[in-house]
Amino acid sequence: MLDPAIDAFFAERKEGWLKDKLKARMNEDEIKQIYQEGDERFTLSKWLPNAAKRAGQISLSTHPCTFSHPSSRKNKNGYVTAILAETEHSNDGFLRSGNVAVETDALGNAAALDVYKFLTLKLQDNKTLLAHIQDETELAKSVLQQGDESYQVLRDGFLEMASTDDSIITSSKIKQVYFPVWQEDAEYHLLSPLTPSGLVFELRKRIDDIRFSEQTKTLRDLKRKGEYSEVGYKEIYDLTTIGYGGTKPQNISVLNNQNAGKAHLLSSLPPKITQRTLRIPTTDFFLNTLNPWQVKETLESFHRLISLPKEQRNSQFIEYRDRRIQEYMDYIMLRMWGVRRELERADARLPAGLPKEQQIWLFPNQQARDDSDEWLSVIINSITRNFLSHYKKVVGKKATSLGNEEFAAIEELITKNKELLR
Repeated sequence: MLDPAIDAFFAERKEGWLKDKLKARMNEDEIKQIYQEGDERFTLSKWLPNAAKRAGQISLSTHPCTFSHPSSRKNKNGYVTAILAETEHSNDGFLRSGNVAVETDALGNAAALDVYKFLTLKLQDNKTLLAHIQDETELAKSVLQQGDESYQVLRDGFLEMASTDDSIITSSKIKQVYFPVWQEDAEYHLLSPLTPSGLVFELRKRIDDIRFSEQTKTLRDLKRKGEYSEVGYKEIYDLTTIGYGGTKPQNISVLNNQNAGKAHLLSSLPPKITQRTLRIPTTDFFLNTLNPWQVKETLESFHRLISLPKEQRNSQFIEYRDRRIQEYMDYIMLRMWGVRRELERADARLPAGLPKEQQIWLFPNQQARDDSDEWLSVIINSITRNFLSHYKKVVGKKATSLGNEEFAAIEELITKNKELLR
């Protein structure tokens, strides 16, 4: 008695063949003849010898070369070597061959796919028929001995599908890369990267399980209706679907044909880095965090005012001048609060390189700022000097030299904001 999987295989093949052959216009005798032909065609004695001859047209491979180019399998040197990677299993966290149990792929003549399906049938002991043939088990012998050819001829023929030899044949259609190696006797290796199709379609299966499982569909529907659920679901964004083989996925590989030639690619874009608009000071707030060009208009307006001859300075001169200074002061306080918020949010430590008074001023500790005014006087003086420094930098050679009187006027206005600096 044959394994149920083998019986089911022949029943399915026979049903498909009859469906293709039977026509509505046939009479009873023609139909009877077709059934009789089907019974003979799908007996082990007739089917096995033909299948054994065609088995060599299919090659098992974990990394089919046809994913690189559909016409890469055969060239003037013969058939490209079919790669059957055997790698050590290691739970090292990488998605790689050997770490994931995937189905071995196959490539070759699409007309011989029935032979591949036959040899890869999972039998009751969870082993494939090919594994039984390789191990020469009693089950394999009982199957192959029912053919019209000898057992050994049939076995050798079927093993052609999984045969390997020492010859290494590649194709010009397979992409190549020069990989440098640091050895005295070699400068580089010439490598041909191949696609691990088992991993490719295992990835697709896992992604589809996440996206289209019944639970996910139910939870997604609840979200659409605005209804509550105690459990959530996963979404994978920015997927790309790639197609292999166009309208003939069977010309690429068996697994490709089973998946209609479609696989998923995860997004591999570099991370988006948000440009930082505020720099946390490391040695000096005024040098590290402030940018005079951000207050260019304010400083240029200040320059135009103080460049006026004294006779043209009316009663509004001081008012307009003080507005420009206050605009600069507002910029200082905006940056000050930005640094305080960043330090508070990050729960960070202030760099030891900052002057002591700046540490008191910028660290989000109100009590330390309320305990004394000494640090505040130093900060006010630093802001005044920094205003003049930025003014000269923005205006350049046209800048007016300011004396002690102007310095005192600027410092006096900044001092009016001292409580806001705490």
